Amino acid sequence: MTASAMTLHASPWQRRWARFRRNRTALAGLCVLIGLIMFSLAAFPLEAFLGIDANNADLLSRFDPPSATNWLGHDELGRDVLIRLMYGGQVSLAVGFAATFLGAVIGISIGLAAGYFGGRVDALLMRFTDGIIALPLLPLLIVLAAIDLTKLGFSTDFARSGAASFYRIVLIIALIDWTRIARLVRASTLSIREREFVLAARVSGAGTIRILLRSVLPNVIAPIIVACSQVLGSVILFEAVLSFLGFGIVPPTPSWGNMLNNAQELVATAPLLAIYPGLFIFTTVIAVNFIGDGLQDAFDPRAE
Repeated sequence: MTASAMTLHASPWQRRWARFRRNRTALAGLCVLIGLIMFSLAAFPLEAFLGIDANNADLLSRFDPPSATNWLGHDELGRDVLIRLMYGGQVSLAVGFAATFLGAVIGISIGLAAGYFGGRVDALLMRFTDGIIALPLLPLLIVLAAIDLTKLGFSTDFARSGAASFYRIVLIIALIDWTRIARLVRASTLSIREREFVLAARVSGAGTIRILLRSVLPNVIAPIIVACSQVLGSVILFEAVLSFLGFGIVPPTPSWGNMLNNAQELVATAPLLAIYPGLFIFTTVIAVNFIGDGLQDAFDPRAE
């Protein structure tokens, strides 16, 4: 069978993957992102292998150069830089993926409801979406991140824990950064809600939730994937900015953002402590943006 014949008999997803692979920058971005994930997940095995503790401060080892057991040296508190970068990657990437997923759930729900029901429901939900878009994003994130959790009934120990800062930053970003997905899902839902298979589902007596989940959602998944890949980069950047400003992940739990924040006063004496996390943030965001561009081309209906 010739290559052209194989292309004709391939499924839509196979053709999209083939187009994505032809985009070298997108494929390189995917490889880099997978490499960053594997690098971050290797933190615990490497920590056990080297016999060190990433959170163990040793003031006598402050700013020590790289050695056989500390491959990138020590930071301003005598902690291992490499292991903290790896654990910081786990936190920053986890925030990015979790906030993107939660924001996608919110955006999909609002977009499906607006596009399927139309009328007043559509007008109300889209005006609410426009209102969120009109808000100044970064100042709003800072204000929400600065809320004292103890005032909301949480214990002081929990409010100051790394888990609380993780959950809070994920929830805050997700509650703000869902609008792009909602508008794309609404537009796609409007275009297919009157198609034959949706009308057939209505005639057969299927409920609204079943129609949305079984007939509408599978047919709008392509723009959702593209939008999520584009949102992921901005979410990782938001987490880094908030942590850099002191409103994100609470030390000693490392993230690339708060590691950059800790190193801002040491740029003159230990510039590598700022370069390492900044480079990881830059590389991750660029890789995700390349992946998003590649997915946008791969899912372009004009390329079918």
